[in-house]
Amino acid sequence: MSIEILPLAQADIPGAVECVQQAFADDPYFRWAFDDPSKFNVERNAASLAAHFQYGINCGCPISVAKLTRAASDDKSDAEIRLPPGSVVGVAWWYSPQAPSKPPSWTVWAQDWILSFRQLMNNIMFLGRGGLNLHRYKIWKNVQQSAHDLIWQDPRGYYFCNVVGVSAQARGMGVGKKLMGDVIDRADRENMPCYLESSKGYPNVRIYEKMGFELIKEIECVDGGDVCKVRAKEKSRIIPKYPWTM
Repeated sequence: MSIEILPLAQADIPGAVECVQQAFADDPYFRWAFDDPSKFNVERNAASLAAHFQYGINCGCPISVAKLTRAASDDKSDAEIRLPPGSVVGVAWWYSPQAPSKPPSWTVWAQDWILSFRQLMNNIMFLGRGGLNLHRYKIWKNVQQSAHDLIWQDPRGYYFCNVVGVSAQARGMGVGKKLMGDVIDRADRENMPCYLESSKGYPNVRIYEKMGFELIKEIECVDGGDVCKVRAKEKSRIIPKYPWTM
């Protein structure tokens, strides 16, 4: 498979949405937050993702997509890959560093309000949040914020990998590493730390380890007897490579 890494463009949003939906269909956090499959509305979820991608573009976030430049591959057979050239098979969305002492820019402030309005309209159009367990979502946001308050000690902020996903047909071929490489290299040049969170264990833990990330905390989201564990990982020149601790 020949892969090209490109910045997310407006025309790529539908493909990026489909890729993320496929990549996260078996994600533990996704299954925890959308805990009733009978209520899940794929169209509502797609509308929400599209609104977020539009927000990312408007805010100038470093968002990349991996596209096929041809349908077949020397590594995988035609029976395994049935996608036309130009198909989006991977997405990586980062937030640029934001010093906590500085307020958000006017652009980000305005886009926050626009995103909220779009989501409100989606709620009206689709008669709800498409199966998202709002109680669990609030638990996650509170736990995540508490973790950030504890972990994010660098006054310059962090490159935060908000989403990275690869289509099932393109996994195991280094697409994720290619997607994340530009921002990681930029962070290394700037001597800035990177941070990400993952609710998947193997093989994600090993993949991020090879990129220089250290596992620094396990975040637990608990609702009754149902627990979702999210692993927080950081990459920084200040932290030695590969000292994985639980």
